Amino acid sequence: MGIPVANDDEMDFQFLAENSADLICRARMDQVIEYLSPSSVELLGWTPEERIGGKVSELIIPEDLPVFEQAYQSLLTGEDTVSAAVRMRRKNGSTVWMEANARLVRDPATNKPSAAVVIMRDITERKTLEEKLSTLARTDGLTGILNRRAFDEALRREWKRTLRQGSLISLLLLDIDQFKLFNDRYGHQAGDDCLRAAAATITASVRATDIVARYGGEEIAIILPSTGASGGIEAAEKIRAAIQTMQVTNDAHPAGEGWITASIGVATALGQVDGTIPMPEALLRLADKALYKAKRAGRNRVESALVNAPAKK
Repeated sequence: MGIPVANDDEMDFQFLAENSADLICRARMDQVIEYLSPSSVELLGWTPEERIGGKVSELIIPEDLPVFEQAYQSLLTGEDTVSAAVRMRRKNGSTVWMEANARLVRDPATNKPSAAVVIMRDITERKTLEEKLSTLARTDGLTGILNRRAFDEALRREWKRTLRQGSLISLLLLDIDQFKLFNDRYGHQAGDDCLRAAAATITASVRATDIVARYGGEEIAIILPSTGASGGIEAAEKIRAAIQTMQVTNDAHPAGEGWITASIGVATALGQVDGTIPMPEALLRLADKALYKAKRAGRNRVESALVNAPAKK
């Protein structure tokens, strides 16, 4: 379906739109679609006739509607051109990432906004690559769990959530016992294999909502959202037992009965918006102190600490 041809400009627009690989849409200021180019069939599976008369927003998945609405409001408040990347639903139910560039069309007589021309391009391949690169940037290359950078981001994010909910959060710091001696005796390749196995064992031992990251060297951190002291200790004991059950030989650690073992420090905090203790830094320090205490007490054990950020008087 074409748009009414009124002049040479309209003829040029229709020619370009109907021969473009991009999806071109013309919508009224209330978002009702007046024109949709034939490329809608290839890109979205909808014919122009099926979508004309409906709203642009009906093609966008609910999660991305705020992005679209913000861009559209910018047009209404005076910006002549806006851009946004959103996911649109195909007729078959699948989704496609589209980069939308919208230009305001003004009535030549009144200079008032009368419509918007939106040019959309499929950027699914680019988005997929960006997501892969983002995942790589946040993943520890050896163990496949999150790296230190991703851990720092996750801890800040989960602490903010703990504050919002006024709930509890526990942090576990785990250290493979006598790992340097293990490396010296069995070689660095065996050490790498041990860390990979430990990371996989820990990940399998925690909840899907828990966050496992390589903190540094042979240390692994586990964030347990909405978890109190008893839950944190229980999770740590489960992990400690699972590490020993791996039965990775380590004759350099007699206290572990010849197997690889782990020491774990557990710190738990109650989230209070008006607390005076700097968090989550204090939580991290306490988990580290608890870990050190576990090592001094003979290793292959769990020690804990509780921090309760006091309210301001």
